[in-house]
Amino acid sequence: MQSKFSVKFLTITLLVFNLNLFAQHEVPAANDDKNDIKKEIKADIDHHIQDSHDFVFTYDKENNKYYGFSLPVILWDNGLQFFSSSKFSHGETVAENNGNYYKLYHNKIYKTDAEGTIDLDDHQHPTNVKPLDISITKSVFMIIVTGILMLLLFGGLAKSLGKGSISKGAGRFFEPIIVYIRDDIAKPNIGDPQYKRFMPFLLTVFFFIWFLNLFGLTPLGVNVTGNIAITTALAIITFIITQISGNKNYWKHIFWMPGVPWPMKIILAPIELLGVFIKPFALMIRLYANIMAGHVVLMSIIGLMFIFKNWLGSGLSFFLAFFLTIIELLVAALQAYIFTMLSALYFGFAVEEHDHEEAH
Repeated sequence: MQSKFSVKFLTITLLVFNLNLFAQHEVPAANDDKNDIKKEIKADIDHHIQDSHDFVFTYDKENNKYYGFSLPVILWDNGLQFFSSSKFSHGETVAENNGNYYKLYHNKIYKTDAEGTIDLDDHQHPTNVKPLDISITKSVFMIIVTGILMLLLFGGLAKSLGKGSISKGAGRFFEPIIVYIRDDIAKPNIGDPQYKRFMPFLLTVFFFIWFLNLFGLTPLGVNVTGNIAITTALAIITFIITQISGNKNYWKHIFWMPGVPWPMKIILAPIELLGVFIKPFALMIRLYANIMAGHVVLMSIIGLMFIFKNWLGSGLSFFLAFFLTIIELLVAALQAYIFTMLSALYFGFAVEEHDHEEAH
């Protein structure tokens, strides 16, 4: 009963926070054209799902003042350039550092002059020099926060288990999940005892994705796992571990499939080799598309409240958003589970031993 109440409370809290996220931006007045409202909502959604160089919690339109905090900008442009993103004033001013001028244009940093000139080509793409940007953006910041959180949680869990067989504190909640990943994901798909060397990665990737998915439902405006660069990096790590762990049977099944006539082996070899690259690509797209779609749909439903502006339409939108928020809480864990399950499955293919005479 208490757990059901906690889930309901968490869902309502997340929904209210997301409503406040919309409210922090200016919503057009009732007599404004609906197209302007839709453009405003689209801009808010883009602001939520895109990465940026600062956190904005609220905005005072009357005083043109943002409330949040800036993040460090780190550029490589004829040397290391280091300054605070507050110099950009949220894209409204030109940042000067060591005699160089930089302009924030569509959340990307370009080198410019003191007036902030951005030259565009025929396709409206900037032609200004773009320095190498290795800044700590809000996505990078949340990755660091998640990493520290995981170190504290599971470091404490390891210490408590070292003192006894029963975990303490938050470890009592996370220990059953760890056991489930070991007994129901790693062992069945990889096998015993090979699963042990893959457990650190499987546990890390599961909780990393899950925590970041949950952070994405907060008003912090972070969409880390909905960033294709992040999902690509995770998929590449899985790909590399799979190929490094592959035994001779794994490679033989790719390049010279046993148990089939040799003409078929020649035909199957390029197909199997293509499958090696399709698997991590599927991991990347599945996580990215599901999380991105969830954010866009939820924010769009919330935005309908500002379009209808009546008790019926806004009320229905609120309950639909409430329902979708519950679904998103489940999707946050489900996508972490699917990524971990498929990774374990690929590792199992790589280390599986075959007796070809019996298997075929």
